[in-house]
Amino acid sequence: MIKLGSAVDCSAVGPFSEWPGPSHRFGCFCVIASNPSEVRRVLIGVCLALVIVATANLLPGRAQGTGAPVPQSPANPAASNPLRIGLLHWYLADSAAVFTVGSQPYGLAFDGANIWSANFADGTVSKVRANDGGVLGTFQIGTGVEPYGIAFDGANIWVSNLQGSSVTKLRASDGKNLETFGVARGPGWMTFDGQNIWVPCSPTSTVMKLRASDGKTLGSFPVGLGAIATAFDGANVWVTNGGTNTVTKLRASDGKVLGTFTVGNGPLGIAFDGANMWVASRPDGTVTKLRASDGKVLGTFQAPDGPYGVAFGGTYIWVTGDLYTRVLRASDGVEVWARELQTTGVAFDGAYVWIAETNRNFVHKF
Repeated sequence: MIKLGSAVDCSAVGPFSEWPGPSHRFGCFCVIASNPSEVRRVLIGVCLALVIVATANLLPGRAQGTGAPVPQSPANPAASNPLRIGLLHWYLADSAAVFTVGSQPYGLAFDGANIWSANFADGTVSKVRANDGGVLGTFQIGTGVEPYGIAFDGANIWVSNLQGSSVTKLRASDGKNLETFGVARGPGWMTFDGQNIWVPCSPTSTVMKLRASDGKTLGSFPVGLGAIATAFDGANVWVTNGGTNTVTKLRASDGKVLGTFTVGNGPLGIAFDGANMWVASRPDGTVTKLRASDGKVLGTFQAPDGPYGVAFGGTYIWVTGDLYTRVLRASDGVEVWARELQTTGVAFDGAYVWIAETNRNFVHKF
């Protein structure tokens, strides 16, 4: 016979000797058994039950007694990029691997396997293997041309030469210089729309559309004063206009202007997160979030000390700057991480974020 005290008041049972077998008390349980083997089985069952209860209480899925979800911290792996989780790199760490490239790296781009940096001061481009930071090559663009922006078209790397009034096309597989194409003065940070390269040209307040296959100019479209950076949202090209505190949205198919939207003072870097555009306004010390479908401003978030470049990392928005590098949560713009680090260009490789530390000739892998 085996009984559990949940159904028996052990204090009212009387002397244990009155029972036909040994009786034992365990916490709130009164165990009555006819032989020692039964006691052992009961003990095992009780222990298993306690383990199950304790484990259930540790599960983070729901708050105790309320049924409400437990808030997740920004570093929670459930809120991170799946590839980062797979690589056991699902947390935001205040550390990075650092690799030396050419002199004054600015723009960064990822080609599917490697990071490319446009090195402003020495007229070169560096190719860095993304998995371990090994420098695979340094390729000369030209003396005094000041490589600045950089973009990947699926097979080739495009480099904008700020003083050269040109863009250079390199074969990504080996860095071979395929050709250099003349554009308007002051070409900035470019974007690729799947077929064409878009080049903002600040002094002329235009954005140029070049066919990626052969570099032919397909159009030059007026935007705002001081056009400096571009981003593609899947159908449209967005241009930051540093001189008019606006961004311009153009239809990629024909360059038609679909809207011009006010943001912070001196907008520079821009990125698309799958639904919204994020714009860094350097003099203002802010980052603006606009809905890509209609340009509606969804929020303006503080990022003091000169925000520069912007990249979307799957869950977070990475913002480089004159003094700090910051990470904002894409869902609500809340800052979740910051580090005192002067940086400019930024690129995401699917698992890690790469940032150019221009004045020390480094790229950081976070």
